[in-house]
Amino acid sequence: MRLTCGSCQALCHGVESPRGGLGILKYGNAQARQTAIIGRLREAGFLGVAEVARDLGVSEMTVRRDLRQLEATRAVNLVHGGASLPMEERDASFQARTGVDAEAKRRIAVGASTLVGARDAIAIDAGTTTLAMAWQLPEPFAGCVVTHSVPVIDHLMQRTELRLIALGGDLHRPSRAFVGQMTVDGCAGLRVRSLFLGAAAMDERGVYVDADVERPTKLALMAAADRVILLADHSKAGRSAPVLLCGLERISTLVTDARPPIPVGQRLKHYGVEVMIC
Repeated sequence: MRLTCGSCQALCHGVESPRGGLGILKYGNAQARQTAIIGRLREAGFLGVAEVARDLGVSEMTVRRDLRQLEATRAVNLVHGGASLPMEERDASFQARTGVDAEAKRRIAVGASTLVGARDAIAIDAGTTTLAMAWQLPEPFAGCVVTHSVPVIDHLMQRTELRLIALGGDLHRPSRAFVGQMTVDGCAGLRVRSLFLGAAAMDERGVYVDADVERPTKLALMAAADRVILLADHSKAGRSAPVLLCGLERISTLVTDARPPIPVGQRLKHYGVEVMIC
């Protein structure tokens, strides 16, 4: 992960990494660090203490102190192992996240769309990458889409040639999706060929989401699918988030834009997960 922030360029001194580009960043004062943390949170939604310390080139104790100061001003919420944005910030950040790594998401979406048959029944999870996949559904597609994502529902309402099953429930504003027992109950009796799953992060232990309230709906959709296709760009790999959704053995295919880190790749191979790099 790389932390950069335009507003603090004068205070930050980047060090070129052997792989090229900006590697570990050295931040001279708390204001610069905290500005960078907020900027990255607006992109990712959650940051772990260890990864922030590594990328800022400071100790975990320093990061925890910065996070406590940010929490005191209500700029972040402290959660187990790191920090997330306040609810109102997360709600406003969905549109901003849509534009983050947009080209990578578009490539993943195009690749994922090739896995859809013309009359398949599929499910599309909530998230910005899965939304991009909905935009890329081929015009000949005249099957059925099951989804709890409000933006996906809004977009596919225009596609009159396909059948759309919208799962209702309680609106979870940060993900712009319906969740809760009503949503889970709506999955009962459904069967789809493929679920296109979104996630907050992925490492060798499994797939993560930002909030526990998302977990039951995602698991219900996974249970209704013959195969689970995870859509995750390079920024999600090798990271964790607050809630473990499932192990990698639950994934049939990973569609991504870069080769996963070695530990993740080894576990994917161990479980026979197909990796499509777009």
